[in-house]
Amino acid sequence: YAGHGTFTSSTALKVALNAGGEAALTAKHFIIATGSKPSSLPGVAIDKQRIITSTEALKLGEIPKRMVLIGAGVIGLEMGSVYARLGTKVTVVEYMDAILPTMDRELGKEMERILRKHLGFEFFFSHKVTGAEVQKPKKGAESVIVKALDKDGKEVSFEGDYCLVAVGRRPYTDQLGLEAAGVKVDAKGKVEVNDHLETNVPGIWAIGDVVRGAMLAHKASDEGVFVAERIAGQKPHIAYHCIPNVVYTWPEVAAVGYTEEELKAKGVAYKKGRFDYRNLGRARASGDVDGFVKILADASTDEVLGIHMIGPRTADLIAEAVTALEFRASAEDLAIMSHAHPTYAEATKEAALAATANRALHM
Repeated sequence: YAGHGTFTSSTALKVALNAGGEAALTAKHFIIATGSKPSSLPGVAIDKQRIITSTEALKLGEIPKRMVLIGAGVIGLEMGSVYARLGTKVTVVEYMDAILPTMDRELGKEMERILRKHLGFEFFFSHKVTGAEVQKPKKGAESVIVKALDKDGKEVSFEGDYCLVAVGRRPYTDQLGLEAAGVKVDAKGKVEVNDHLETNVPGIWAIGDVVRGAMLAHKASDEGVFVAERIAGQKPHIAYHCIPNVVYTWPEVAAVGYTEEELKAKGVAYKKGRFDYRNLGRARASGDVDGFVKILADASTDEVLGIHMIGPRTADLIAEAVTALEFRASAEDLAIMSHAHPTYAEATKEAALAATANRALHM
């Protein structure tokens, strides 16, 4: 049924069909999987013309000369780097003091260096955006003025042909009639679920961006399979700590497990090994020498606690790291595994060797 569904009770919903008319459905089980929508900021009204989100950025009719990007998270950097490679001058205004603030800080520092050096990005950190306004001159094209307060409280402004607002996403749970079904949501609009992804109403489940956890497509897919298996009477498993996070820039960024900052905050004694791609034969041959692989392991047991990568094809290479965490491998386990040569995957082996008594071969 293609249309907008709304609960009328805990066992029924109505669907306003896209083709016209309405359908009434009843079921024993419902799965809420309505995803998320881009968020905005106070004072920033998204008009979808000049002040846009990632949705509109995918279908612009021109390549902007200048773009002001609000937010230095995953979505902003992915979209901003695409336009920068096409020739757009990208200016990033970020409230935090670094890019990719939820990931390991070393990844953010390296990505910032690469974006500045190779794509000409400009970054303005510790800036609080207060507004964005479209300028409509009598002659010439429209532009956008973004106003912000710097760390000293001084008002500054940035001008671009477009302003891309990339400050995160919010769950799409309004207008679903959840109150009619009796389903609880939290203050941020996320559906509250138990460890089996079932809501407070038996038979109503929720997955993906509408529930707690990272807003990732593969996480949502895993949860969909999980719920289907629960309904079928099976006992499935999801290790949320082992779900990888990927940033599809170039070079790519990928990570799984604990960051170094998280381990410090938890007081966990750890050791680390890092291997730079510039020392890797395959990377030197392809010219993709920026980036590194970093492995964090427990100081006493050598169990791998986190693996963080920035470099060529890390979106694919992270699968080996996920396997290591899922099976609680040690850094030495990864270090003694044979890796084909020449490959980018050798960087993982070298980082594991570096975490094991600093034994990397090609530092």
